[in-house]
Amino acid sequence: MNWEGISEFVFVAESESFTLASKKLAISTAQVSRQISALERRLDVKLFYRTTRKVALTEEGRIFYQHCRSVLDGLDAAERAITNLQSTPKGKIKMTAPVTFGEQYILPLLNNFMAQHNEIEINAYLSNHQIDLVDGGYDLAIRVGNLADSTMMAKKLGSRTNYVCASPSYITQFGTPHTLSELNKHNCLLGTLDSWHFKGDGRDLNVRVKGKLRYNSGFGLVDAALKGLGIVQLPDYYVQQYLENGELVSLLDNHRVPDEGIWALYPQNRHLSPKIRFLVDYLAAELS
Repeated sequence: MNWEGISEFVFVAESESFTLASKKLAISTAQVSRQISALERRLDVKLFYRTTRKVALTEEGRIFYQHCRSVLDGLDAAERAITNLQSTPKGKIKMTAPVTFGEQYILPLLNNFMAQHNEIEINAYLSNHQIDLVDGGYDLAIRVGNLADSTMMAKKLGSRTNYVCASPSYITQFGTPHTLSELNKHNCLLGTLDSWHFKGDGRDLNVRVKGKLRYNSGFGLVDAALKGLGIVQLPDYYVQQYLENGELVSLLDNHRVPDEGIWALYPQNRHLSPKIRFLVDYLAAELS
């Protein structure tokens, strides 16, 4: 069978764009177009409807895509089967993680992992947005909190605790809130949300808070809390050291929500890959 143009055809069909397909394949848009045209001539059929704004499969194109996708999936499975015979993880890993948690924990662990496995290449992109792993070509994502995507494989790596806290100087000046309703008497240091999460009466609660300061930076909010400007709610990796040395005091502990999971998330066709398995197991051992 002549394989020329098959990969280009599948990528264009899935992205509905010659430009996006060329970026994924790391070739020029003109080359993608030439390969698709040659494929259509060879099959003597029109595979795509093309306009200046849209690319869509024809009926014949949809049928051909289903078969081509199955063939490429089979090739991927065959490659993974061979790779699984290797005792040493090797190859490229493209992954994503939340910005702050990634900077403080994941990237240093990746550096340690790569020092142990010199045949691994890692491309890590830090973002607080929920990235589509399949569309972006990612092998792995680190996520915190509740998981919504049931189509992915997931392994729990650890957990994090959310704290409400303030500096001793703030408490001395403005007092300690003992109930959730008392928060409206205090200056709450806000992030991107207007409500904080608590538990009460056996259920989860979202309590609307207000304040004179709003940052989309956890480090900025911690600094404000340390300087006595208000009360803050943040994950442990922002505030743990200050709680331990007494620069911040934990508040409303009886209303603290249960710890949230830290997860490794990856497409189902990656779960047998040695490089992914080794890395996920390593992260789980270090973060637990």
